[in-house]
Amino acid sequence: MTTFSFEAIGTHWQIDIQDLLTMDQSQGLQERIHARIEEFDRAFSRFRDDSLVMRMSREAGTYPLPADGRSMFDLYQRIYHETNGAVTPLIGSLLVEAGYDAKYSLIPGELHHPSKWEDILDYKFPLLTLKQPALLDVGALGKGELIDIVGRLIEDAGCRSFCVNAGGDIFYRSATDQPLRVGLEHPQNFSQVIGVAEVRNQSLCGSAGNRRAWGEFHHIMNPHTLSSPKHILSVWTVAETTLLADAMATCLFFVPASKLLQQHLFEYVILYPDFSVEYSKGWPGEMFVSA
Repeated sequence: MTTFSFEAIGTHWQIDIQDLLTMDQSQGLQERIHARIEEFDRAFSRFRDDSLVMRMSREAGTYPLPADGRSMFDLYQRIYHETNGAVTPLIGSLLVEAGYDAKYSLIPGELHHPSKWEDILDYKFPLLTLKQPALLDVGALGKGELIDIVGRLIEDAGCRSFCVNAGGDIFYRSATDQPLRVGLEHPQNFSQVIGVAEVRNQSLCGSAGNRRAWGEFHHIMNPHTLSSPKHILSVWTVAETTLLADAMATCLFFVPASKLLQQHLFEYVILYPDFSVEYSKGWPGEMFVSA
């Protein structure tokens, strides 16, 4: 088995490939992965001054999106309406005001409601028009899209059995349909698991307010209340793509699962502050607390 790990987009990556690779094949694949992550980051990161997103924050206008942008903004447009504007790429300004800025100051300032999509954005792929400068943040699903991109690169290299793990979000493939058992991190004790999921040629994502948290805030912000949701401890989702799993893990903080399941195919489990759980009928795993 070939294993390599690295740091990128602010998180730890580990890639395990069961297919046999020569040293040259492994090296070439790693180089392509790093180059592809850099390309994505250069377009969509709000933490680097030379990105496309930062150019949009400085100047209104019509911008051609890279190919990566289509699946992200198509889904963003859908979930923006499905969550009544709670999940929006225009959340960037609020995150910065709350202290989650490029320097990670974590010092909150005066908070303002982000602009509405319909007031600022006109999206018709491949073009995204900003009617005035705005700081976009694709954090609700950008990491999931990037994991999918890396997974497809590995498949294009001829690999059929592998796991991409980026900070606990997973893209898994098995040529023999072997399940991958994944421990679900206890949100109040990182050395323990609170459940297990079994993933079969699918993706698994989790979202919680315990990792990126400061003061009264964490990385998920409600643009309507200018606060971080506290009614949920953790969410885990399983879907056919990491993009969708990542998006649903955020949306579940704002709308009932029953509404999302009318539009999207995924499984989920939600852990509440009293350690009760809610999960879908097809959730592929078990929790060590009572429903």
